[in-house]
Amino acid sequence: MNKKQLFLFLLALLTLGNVHTSSAQAGSFGIGNKTFLVNNKPIVIKAAEMHYPRIPKEYWEHRIKMAKALGMNTICLYAFWNSHEQTPDNFDFTGQNDIAEFCRIAQKHDMYIIVRPGPYVCAEWEMGGLPWWLLKKKDIQLRTNDEYYLERVRKFLGKMGEQLADLQISRGGNIIMVQVENEYGAYATDKDHVRNIRDAVKDAGFTDVPLFQCDWSSTFQNNGLDDLLWTINFGTGANIDAQFKSLSEARPDSPLMCSEFWSGWFDHWGRAHETRDAATMISGMKDMLDRNISFSLYMTHGGTTFGHWGGANSPAYSAMCSSYDYDAPISEAGWTTEKYFLLRDLLSNYLDEGQVLPEIPQSIPTIQIPEIRFTESASVLANLPEAKKSKTIKPMEDFDQGWGSIMYRTTLPAVKEESSLVITDLADWAQVYIDGELIERLDRRRGQNSIKINNIRKGAQLDILVEAMGRVNFGRAIHDRKGITEKVEIVSNKKTTELQNWEVFNLPLDYEYVSSRNYIANAEPQAEPTYYKGTFNLDTPGDVFLDMSTWGKGMVWVNGISIGRFWEIGPQQTLFMPGAWLKEGENEIIVLDNKGPKETIIKGLDKPILDVLHAEESLLHRKKGETLNLQDEKPALEGTFEAGNGWKQVSLNGVAKARYICLEAINSHVEGKETAVAEINIVGKDGKDISRQSWKIVYADSENLSGGNNSAEKVFDLQESTYWKTAWNVDFPHQVVIDLGKVEEIKGLRYLPRMEENTPGAIKDFKLYIKESEFKVDGRE
Repeated sequence: MNKKQLFLFLLALLTLGNVHTSSAQAGSFGIGNKTFLVNNKPIVIKAAEMHYPRIPKEYWEHRIKMAKALGMNTICLYAFWNSHEQTPDNFDFTGQNDIAEFCRIAQKHDMYIIVRPGPYVCAEWEMGGLPWWLLKKKDIQLRTNDEYYLERVRKFLGKMGEQLADLQISRGGNIIMVQVENEYGAYATDKDHVRNIRDAVKDAGFTDVPLFQCDWSSTFQNNGLDDLLWTINFGTGANIDAQFKSLSEARPDSPLMCSEFWSGWFDHWGRAHETRDAATMISGMKDMLDRNISFSLYMTHGGTTFGHWGGANSPAYSAMCSSYDYDAPISEAGWTTEKYFLLRDLLSNYLDEGQVLPEIPQSIPTIQIPEIRFTESASVLANLPEAKKSKTIKPMEDFDQGWGSIMYRTTLPAVKEESSLVITDLADWAQVYIDGELIERLDRRRGQNSIKINNIRKGAQLDILVEAMGRVNFGRAIHDRKGITEKVEIVSNKKTTELQNWEVFNLPLDYEYVSSRNYIANAEPQAEPTYYKGTFNLDTPGDVFLDMSTWGKGMVWVNGISIGRFWEIGPQQTLFMPGAWLKEGENEIIVLDNKGPKETIIKGLDKPILDVLHAEESLLHRKKGETLNLQDEKPALEGTFEAGNGWKQVSLNGVAKARYICLEAINSHVEGKETAVAEINIVGKDGKDISRQSWKIVYADSENLSGGNNSAEKVFDLQESTYWKTAWNVDFPHQVVIDLGKVEEIKGLRYLPRMEENTPGAIKDFKLYIKESEFKVDGRE
């Protein structure tokens, strides 16, 4: 037996233990009076959310056993459409995509399955699980009754049914529930669309088990169908009774379930690492268990978003890290944590009849590896593929490319006076070259889309190299085309010139492409986008974390597998490298660095680095010495918000025009100096909330960034569980100023405090100022 075989043998031993294989006899799952029923016996669902593509297939069984040893009885999982159908009509259910095998392994360990096939899943996953190629249709309206969209949805769900329908509990499998769509009330109100998705799920063969729809407590009735079970999503610290109040009133005999109880949160590039308090999580779960409320813990094990699959939020645009550790009870590498042991202790008191708490599986071994030094490199710009021609700028999708980078090249007219090169719209991170010289880097996260140019000769070569980060996975911005989506112009005081006649170069991320570049024997750090290749030797494979802290921005492939993105800004500085994907002897590694490394060395660590942030600029929306000046301003509205959880709405006396709004908190319903705001919506003249996609924070008097990500843009990030919070020692009043992006006709404001029982930082008395022009900020240049 060689050492690779020994590693796999030891891994197999870790996932064996006392295994009971189910007899595959048909059973039943149904809905009783205020309870779920398995084989006509009441059950509280204790589900562990984990995602098969985020876990190496070789580790699926280990992670399932970890969940079982917590005291869980169910695994909850999404199905990722864009992973299964990466190009139209080419479906893949093998390897990492073998969702049926994942379910069978769970059944082997007497775990039920809840399937959430979408078609939209969110999950901080590229485009919320929808395939990029849908965007090739210019007028497509995603998550609607768009004819083409529904046609593709039905085809995908049909294929999912072929894989999973026979695994329903009534047919001898372990699937007990199937979800219809996902948090649709946070996207739109359209019951006809939800009916269409429900019918597609049924037509796919999911007819034997209850179908359900999940949403937030504030939105669940927007699209609730009478024949579907309704469940609620919320996070740690939430007021449990308040979250279920409306649902209990609407359906007093229905069993209650929190279909996503958020154990932690996800990380964004350029923002601090997210954590959530363990004791608070345990307290909330105990409250639910004591009330016989079922739950799915999202996430119980997050794992890793390998490759290019990380998504993004908007507004404001912010891409997700590769680590999906989520501060979950089971860490990214499958280790136990403080949350794990606290949760295991709790669930040991709520075991099902006949359930025995298994021993905790041993962790998969970690190793240290020799320092990796690279031997070859290939310039990205010197290894361009054949160019495509286009008179006008078009997005990446129009050139039949889903992921990676794309370069646009043209020649410039003479520029003799100071002008601006304006890119509309840029997605997502660009490097601009004139005659081969790097002029500027532009970042969508920071709202950058133009540079100053002057004294440019006629015929100078313009290259714009655009790297696509994750497509937006939540809200209307999921229509997120990449590259440059509209036009490039030179704007001066005298005229505006749109640039045309482009050469376009597709730079994909597949291993076949990156490995076949013209590598030369030079591994010195380059200040231009470059591929670096090397090898390293192992006696025995094992899990390891690759330290990327000396590198700039890019992606890593090991033995042909893309293990994720890195970016020097953090907070993630390592990449999880599963030992199951390494081998005894020589291993190949390729690094694409679009920015340039400090040194071309990678160290192997036995622990991750997930919390080192190198912010490029202050994340605060108030610079030192600045003060909002409201002395000459008259409030458009002042009053008192009601106490307690839930949305609060106030109205103007009529309709007013405004581009800038300032909400000023005078004091709080709760003792202390803090203000906290989960969400703000502006009510338009038609009585509906106006779009928040173009909103920007202009000023916030205080933001707590030391104890968490409580920056002011949280008031419009579409996430009810995140919030703007001021520092604990800053006195009232507190102000936040928002630029709506354009002049709007408004008639009111809606405000959501935090979801905790005592609504910390809830605003009591307030003033609302509105203007068509900017507010004065003293001390601002």
